[in-house]
Amino acid sequence: QVHLMESGGGLVQPGESLRLSCAASGNIFAIGFMGFYRRAPGKEREFVAGITDNFSANVAEPVRGRFAISGDIRKNTVSLQMNELKPEDTAVYYCSADTAGRARSLLLRGELRGDYWGQGTQVTVSS
Repeated sequence: QVHLMESGGGLVQPGESLRLSCAASGNIFAIGFMGFYRRAPGKEREFVAGITDNFSANVAEPVRGRFAISGDIRKNTVSLQMNELKPEDTAVYYCSADTAGRARSLLLRGELRGDYWGQGTQVTVSS
């Protein structure tokens, strides 16, 4: 069992930055991947960024260059630095972890999802 807790969401103006964190607890040594996803109003949940236990990382194309993921799964925390935020970044951001041994390359591309999820944190970008 793994428990995930996101933090760092909030209301910011366009162009500002936020840093989300995801803390994992429980059987963290079973985690091979952690990532952030988001669901905007009226849209499907989409992959934002992910990192593996061997420090491979990827950021989805729509936010590449503005967002960055970092952290160490074995130290139970990963973070998503979000810069130059835009109104279209408004969404609930979720942390996910994979303990099922899914292909890391597919997880990093967002083609597969993890088996544990946090409850999400709201990010609102508005002037």
